[in-house]
Amino acid sequence: MTARTPTGLAGDTKQRLIQQALARRSQGAAQAAQGATLEQAQQAALQVPEAFYRFDQHPGYQQLRVMQQGAARLGLSNPFFRLHEGTAGASTRIGEREYLNFASYNYLGYSGHPQVAEAAKAAIDRYGTSVSASRPVSGDRPLHRELERELARLYGVDDAVVMVSGHATNVTTIGYLFGPRDLVVHDELIHNSVLQGIQLSGARRLSFPHNDWQALDRLLGEQRQHFERVLVVVEGIYSMDGDYPELPRFVELKHKHKVFLMVDEAHSLGVMGATGKGIGEHFGLAGDDVDIWMGTLSKTLSSCGGYIAGSTALIEHLKFLAPGFLYSVGMPPAVAASALAALQLLAGDCERVAKVQARGQLFLRLAREAGLDTATSTGLAVIPVITGSSFKAGRLSSALFERGINAQPILYPAVPEQSARVRFFVSCEHTEEQIRHTVAVVAEEMARLG
Repeated sequence: MTARTPTGLAGDTKQRLIQQALARRSQGAAQAAQGATLEQAQQAALQVPEAFYRFDQHPGYQQLRVMQQGAARLGLSNPFFRLHEGTAGASTRIGEREYLNFASYNYLGYSGHPQVAEAAKAAIDRYGTSVSASRPVSGDRPLHRELERELARLYGVDDAVVMVSGHATNVTTIGYLFGPRDLVVHDELIHNSVLQGIQLSGARRLSFPHNDWQALDRLLGEQRQHFERVLVVVEGIYSMDGDYPELPRFVELKHKHKVFLMVDEAHSLGVMGATGKGIGEHFGLAGDDVDIWMGTLSKTLSSCGGYIAGSTALIEHLKFLAPGFLYSVGMPPAVAASALAALQLLAGDCERVAKVQARGQLFLRLAREAGLDTATSTGLAVIPVITGSSFKAGRLSSALFERGINAQPILYPAVPEQSARVRFFVSCEHTEEQIRHTVAVVAEEMARLG
């Protein structure tokens, strides 16, 4: 017979029942605690402000709505995202009307050029519309390597690499090459892409007054010793003001303070220099006077993307390790082909380069003679007309549009309120008559604004 406990249950059975009861009690306590925790979380969630989980309550969007509503009350139409019905060159078709167009970076008229268009079409026929993965994974196409060789030849440097976005080219290059123990110093009017790259890098950021190489010299004298690598970034032509730095002075400072020098040629390639090779040609500099030549393929080269040109060590480093290149899809064949065709046209196209320079100078001279404030523009394709307020800039742009001229306003906070402007981009395809007419209309409408 099996021994019995006083209650008549086997000892192991009773022990098991006790353990089960304790487990149920523990589980109940856990569920109660979990329920209490869940209730607390729900109560906490109810206290989260709507602005923290709704995009329509985001401060940036709220500011945008205020600006849009204010413009509507003043009778200003939205000048942005207008629908162009064809190639946007010196003229463009918006809706049912033809406009003189001063809102395009198509400086040499290569976007829409038959040779460029045919190159893009042929590339699609041969290679398809996409390389479908990053270049390290999917491999190069001959167009990639030929384009990079031509860019390196243009700058007189070892090599170049092309990326799918001009903005991302600056972000990934600066963001990868520099770090928390480094310093990046830039012109106070530098492009947003440079600022984003510095933020990504974690490097210390300092700026110097626009085009003031002497201020930069003093800053580097004070700060260079506190950092490992130091990068100085300037632009070839500044897209808001249409002026440029005295680059040889910055090259001297590069050697004096043992720093890297980077030049963003987004707007100067095709516009500066006797043959359009940019600010380096303008000043007669050698390719290795600048450590990092950067530019875009979307303006003079009538395509899309960006490039870095420089030493073999720089380019190999970026190709094998920079995340923005390594983990990004390769440039589509048609995009590479159109940029390459434009670059080949540029090599023998001094006439278009001379024409865009002459048209810009004409616009600048006429504007100044008419008493318009063109700030520090040198007439190299970019000419702002300063209005002094965002309201006036919006009104001027709207009035010009009514009279068949498409030119965009630049408003606060993109520029300081007192520097609000309407910006004009001149191409080689604008005629002298079109420029004279435009400046006369601008002067008339500015006089009406008072």
